[in-house]
Amino acid sequence: MKYSFVSHLYCPKCGKNYDTEDQNQLCKCGSPLLVAYYMEELKKVLRPEHLNERRPDLWRYHELLPVKREENVVSLGEGMSPIIKMDVVGKDMNIPNLYMKDEGLVPTGSFKARGAAVGVSKAKEVGVTELAMPTNGNAGAAWSLYCARAGISSTIVMPVDAPEVTKKECLAAGANLFLVDGLIGDAGKIVANAVKEYGMFDASTLKEPYRIEGKKTMGLEIAEQFHWEVPDVILYPTGGGVGLIGIYKALRELQELGWIDEMKMPRLVAVQSEGCAPIVKAWEEGQSYAEPWQDASTIAFGINVAKALGDFLILDAIRQTEGCAISVSEDSIMSELRTVSSFEGAFVCPEGAAAFAAARALREQNWIKENEKVVILNTGAGIKYPNTIQGDSNVLHPEEALVMDKDVSR
Repeated sequence: MKYSFVSHLYCPKCGKNYDTEDQNQLCKCGSPLLVAYYMEELKKVLRPEHLNERRPDLWRYHELLPVKREENVVSLGEGMSPIIKMDVVGKDMNIPNLYMKDEGLVPTGSFKARGAAVGVSKAKEVGVTELAMPTNGNAGAAWSLYCARAGISSTIVMPVDAPEVTKKECLAAGANLFLVDGLIGDAGKIVANAVKEYGMFDASTLKEPYRIEGKKTMGLEIAEQFHWEVPDVILYPTGGGVGLIGIYKALRELQELGWIDEMKMPRLVAVQSEGCAPIVKAWEEGQSYAEPWQDASTIAFGINVAKALGDFLILDAIRQTEGCAISVSEDSIMSELRTVSSFEGAFVCPEGAAAFAAARALREQNWIKENEKVVILNTGAGIKYPNTIQGDSNVLHPEEALVMDKDVSR
């Protein structure tokens, strides 16, 4: 059986098709490209039970991924992150069926490893030797490390305020790292100019077609981990929104294969910060595209994206699933981060904390019903953001006794 059932690339705007053997970027009309598969052919040869004996990483779904030859796979064991029942926080929110999919446990400590694994593998397959990308931190870290494993040179441009750990990861991987005194949009302009001048492959978000395919495996895994009974709501912290687009694409493909109920689609929720909420504004105004957000700023640095290239795809996924977009305050992000960490022992990233804050708000509004099954994507490890938790610790001299306040409760 073929390793991949990839067919072609297509433009969701103008419908033009492209060959997956070429080094493709955007469509000529300026739109991101999406990957199509021979679904009717695949339906005849692949069934859910075939996955049971496969290795527990995202390449277990290789027929639904774009890499045609297994020898081109570049992997660090990414995928199959756990889904954890959040009993204490769920009770606190009055969402008894609350779950977290913890992407902080994949290689490089964030969900960006998924996009990097598939994107770099396909780049290797089509002959890319040098690529460049702008990043808020985690994507650059992941792509530089996977490029190192693939023998591909990487140039990474990120805001000077990006998490320090992600800069170190890029440097450790031997990437050409540049910092810009601005936002990711400014980094993107620098990369675009460098790509033109030096002929590097542009791996910017959605400017290459395969990052989505890596991210969509979160949706495939959620369906499999719930035994092909999808949850009612999935909340996703949204910057560039590739993961949300990918999850939607994955679930549609599973419906086409007949593996999940074609009448049951989780309501997708795009979560943003009040300091940077272009998707929320567009959704509330009934728009198909989002306007650039002015003076974007949030402690959840990974979702600090003033203008997403795939905004129309994000908004379409929300509407097609009867989902919504919601913004949360900076204070609620930090409060929820501490709540989840202290109640459940899960040190989530600020972006994940934003999704928990959104779940709480939507339950209070009764948009989320009490008995619905709800999945929150924690997109990275909290330890990658050491500066988010502030506080003083008592320093004792060796001869001092420990004095504790025993009146501590939840």
